[in-house]
Amino acid sequence: MRISARADYAVRAVLELAVQQDDSPVKAEDVAAAQDIPHKFLEGILGDLRRGGVVESRRGGGGGYRLAREASAITVADVIRAVDGPIVSVRGERPTGLVYTGTAGPLLPLWVALRANVRRILEGVTIADLAADALPGPVRELAAEPAAWENP
Repeated sequence: MRISARADYAVRAVLELAVQQDDSPVKAEDVAAAQDIPHKFLEGILGDLRRGGVVESRRGGGGGYRLAREASAITVADVIRAVDGPIVSVRGERPTGLVYTGTAGPLLPLWVALRANVRRILEGVTIADLAADALPGPVRELAAEPAAWENP
């Protein structure tokens, strides 16, 4: 699985909104500067996040972006889906839409299990968790394994 630049930037932008936001919207320029994200690229991402119901925007001098709901109600999976679509796909298709025959038959449950595992992690971490630097225990445990940091 690859995390695209769009997904990485989107999660960082939503996290920045969660941390910076009081009751006033945050300008895209401020988010771009704080996270070192190209401003034009971020504008497209914020548009996708708005259409996905993750953020809302307000125009004008006091305008900007804010979370559409509480940070505790937004998962990392929500953010990634808003900008990239399905979390795990095989050749651009959802695993449940695939058909394998013969010796390739065991691949389908493997891809479905992979998707379930990735979803379990990304749906189990909220923007509030990230903002508080408080990843759920199972995620912390996985990240603490030395093999998790190795590139085979």
